[in-house]
Amino acid sequence: MKHRSRSNSKFRTKTMASNHSMACKSPGFLGHNVAGADSRIAWTNYNPNYTVIFHHSPSSKHGTGKMPSFKLDSNPTRHLRRENHAHEKGVRVLSADTVTPNLSIELLDAWDDEYNGVVVEPTSLPSSANGFASALRTSLSCWKSKRKKGIWLKLLEEQADLVPIAIQEGFIYHHAEPGYVMLTYWIPDEPCLLPSGPSHQIGIAGFVINDQKQILVVKEKCSCLCAGVWKLPTGYINKSEELFSGAVREVKEETGIDTRFLELVAFRHVHRVAFEKSDLLFVCVLKPLSFEIKIDENEIQDAKWISVDELLKQEFYEEDEMSKRVIEICMETYEKNYSGFFARQVISKFDGRKLSYLYYKYVNVK
Repeated sequence: MKHRSRSNSKFRTKTMASNHSMACKSPGFLGHNVAGADSRIAWTNYNPNYTVIFHHSPSSKHGTGKMPSFKLDSNPTRHLRRENHAHEKGVRVLSADTVTPNLSIELLDAWDDEYNGVVVEPTSLPSSANGFASALRTSLSCWKSKRKKGIWLKLLEEQADLVPIAIQEGFIYHHAEPGYVMLTYWIPDEPCLLPSGPSHQIGIAGFVINDQKQILVVKEKCSCLCAGVWKLPTGYINKSEELFSGAVREVKEETGIDTRFLELVAFRHVHRVAFEKSDLLFVCVLKPLSFEIKIDENEIQDAKWISVDELLKQEFYEEDEMSKRVIEICMETYEKNYSGFFARQVISKFDGRKLSYLYYKYVNVK
């Protein structure tokens, strides 16, 4: 989409006299001449506005203290026929090398979202900083006139030099991922309704118990609160990874034990943990499919099968009621005295009518 200035626009001008020089200022244009040059008019680009340069012959009679009258014309080429009328007052185009100005300014390539907002296409942004700045200002004016609300601007890693320009125009940081940063701009003069950036980290814990009622535990290589403590294998889930898949993967990576997901029995929610984010930890009961331990020496100091009593008699569990309660819930599940949530695939309209996992207690739903 292009925004073009109207050819019949009227410009307010301000004239200033100084020997043989004169200047014209108007919205979007700046005109200036150099005395003594051949009579002609030339147009040049000046970002973010356009510059109009006027040249006139010093032989013109200005009188004393008065400037000749002149006007801006959006079609200067029509004056070329006046080549032999240098004696006439005013600004005339007397050179055939006149360049007509290109007054079009590109809008940023974008599309409307379902909330009357705008999403900018990152792969079509202007390659130069000046071009981006001009297009961004023009686009913001256009979106404001259309009463748009939230603007989403994604800048790729190779476009990092455009970030300060967007910030200067009023955009704020929303979130960042490897390869890009997302910025937002809220137009209405009212509280921002855009969703905030990611606020939670999601982790999992895998409870694995064998037929001898021994629990699979690890000691991590870290200086955290659980350093030197035998604990359940834990970790963060990956992008687009299911909770139960993350639990199976983490147990395999840390201990080498293959497992199968049975049920999700509890989750813990705490706040202001790593990087001031909230933290969700989902506890999954897994069935072991192998028993030979092979640790990941980069993350794990040691791993073994341990009895429930040996696990809970550690000082850490005596002081941490939540961790102790998690083990007790898992044991009650193993003893069939408690049941958690199973994962069932159902069709979701929110996911494009694809199969997605829903975690719930099994019930006979007709």
